[in-house]
Amino acid sequence: MTIQHVAIVGGTHGNEITGLHLVQHWQESPDEVLRNSFATELHIANPQANRIMKRYVDQDLNRQFALEDLNNTALTNYEQSRAKAINHMLGPKEDPRVDFVIDLHTTTANMGLTLVISENSPFLIGMAFYIKSHMPETVLFYEPKERLDDYFLASLGRHNGLLIEVGPTPQGLLRADVYDLTRRATLHALDYIEHTNRGDVLDLPDSYEAFEFVDTIKLPESTDGRRWGMVHPSVQDQDYQPINPGDPLFLTFSGEVIPYSGNATHYLAFVNEAAYYDRNIGVSLMNKITLQRP
Repeated sequence: MTIQHVAIVGGTHGNEITGLHLVQHWQESPDEVLRNSFATELHIANPQANRIMKRYVDQDLNRQFALEDLNNTALTNYEQSRAKAINHMLGPKEDPRVDFVIDLHTTTANMGLTLVISENSPFLIGMAFYIKSHMPETVLFYEPKERLDDYFLASLGRHNGLLIEVGPTPQGLLRADVYDLTRRATLHALDYIEHTNRGDVLDLPDSYEAFEFVDTIKLPESTDGRRWGMVHPSVQDQDYQPINPGDPLFLTFSGEVIPYSGNATHYLAFVNEAAYYDRNIGVSLMNKITLQRP
């Protein structure tokens, strides 16, 4: 397998400006992202949302890239139309022009440097392992999907893509540490592609600890959708830490503790993610797994 075209995308969410500024920097000073064996192109995904500093104008852009939706001409709001334009630019998804996509994101949750792995392929898992071998603080977030059904922008790549998620950082804010983690992870991803194209033998571990997505849990809400509770203080900032049945999970506005009602220990992610308040989601649940390199 040879990678010929790589797209680095920033600003998919308009108020996540780390990736936006990295892409703009590389557009002005591209030498850092140039490699000998493939072409690197740089794109800003959601310029209108960037201008108004909101996650989206009408709808989350990073949920619009399932093949069925891209081919549905009745879906015409701003982000739905923008997804079709990006698909025309990088795809089409059924037979993409671009081989691999790196999509840059930030989170308000305390998730550090997280790589979202959407496919159990030797290439993609090898890339994640390569980055983690150079940046041991990296967390591997495993959420496999069929590429054509996957609604993330990164799935437009012929050989899929990598979503880099770094936090915590408030929406609309630049933090130098988050910027640096994102930059270094991206450059390691490009180096890995260069090594792969050259046929270099890389000394990588056979496995790493990872977290596999299970489900989300909503914040306490009434039958009419009104929120009446928040994430419990003992859970706040505890991303990738265990939660056991009966542990405190939420706290109502009147001070009542709502325990975790699951029947098994899970691990937390996207704890109190501000971007998910539009769907009233409080936390994601994960299983800790050993991810093997195929």
